[in-house]
Amino acid sequence: MFHEKFAEGIISAKQFNREDIEYILKKGKEMLSETNSNLLKGKILASLFFEPSTRTRLSFESAMYRLGGNVIGFHSEDVSSIMKGESIADTIRTVENYSDCIVMRHSLEGAARMASKFARVPIINAGSGSGEHPTQALLDLLTITEEFGSLDGLNIGLMGDLKYGRTVHSLSILLSYFDANVYFISPVELKMRNRDKDYLQQRRMNYKEITDYRKILDTLDILYMTRIQKERFIDLEEYEKVKGLYIFRQDDLANTKEKFRLLHPLPRITEISSDIDESEKAIYFKQTFYGIPMRKAILAELMKD
Repeated sequence: MFHEKFAEGIISAKQFNREDIEYILKKGKEMLSETNSNLLKGKILASLFFEPSTRTRLSFESAMYRLGGNVIGFHSEDVSSIMKGESIADTIRTVENYSDCIVMRHSLEGAARMASKFARVPIINAGSGSGEHPTQALLDLLTITEEFGSLDGLNIGLMGDLKYGRTVHSLSILLSYFDANVYFISPVELKMRNRDKDYLQQRRMNYKEITDYRKILDTLDILYMTRIQKERFIDLEEYEKVKGLYIFRQDDLANTKEKFRLLHPLPRITEISSDIDESEKAIYFKQTFYGIPMRKAILAELMKD
């Protein structure tokens, strides 16, 4: 049972197998037709965001309210006792007394996993440093399946910051359970980390690494773009070298399949030209919509009695 397997919460995409993925995608699809309900009436979600967020935080909170529950928490470590020197462990052991589930974002990789060691309620990893962001990857899969009907047989490009991009780390893991052809597209400096590739090789994932997306653009069904994350760079000179290497424009769009779809977890900076926002092939704003049904499904499964 999903509820029992994920009793500690959702920390990593590595917790999932194909059956789990298909189950939660099915539940997410069901939530598309579910409007407001009282499914989680009387339940409280603690929203602990030590790092900035727009879509993830608001979609989790909206999902909780739409299920009849309530939300407490903070949106910056500046307003928590972390500023007084309190440890994450002590924060978690306190907040679990006030809530039925904790969704947490932190700048440190591994913070969510550490929190799960101290919590008696489920922890949801809403982004942990440059590690993972599993619920974003799940809503991405929901978006793709709504567009294509299946994940098997697709040609999918993941492009941009693959070294620090926590979303693509989780997404690549989930995709490894499906028969998709995956292309890792990045500058050499931002290639997928060896430890991530080692895991994918163990999973026998079919992937290729390239630097020029235009060479394969006409074969792709999906291009998943990510921004170059300035905040992850220690040396800003290194950031300056790579920040503008990939910019998707109208002429790129003209060289794609009719059914091609462009995704992005957002925020977008300059890597996608805004003049293609209205194209039916550019679905990154539709993608944000799927955050609600997917996170409703996740919250309902983790907190159901």
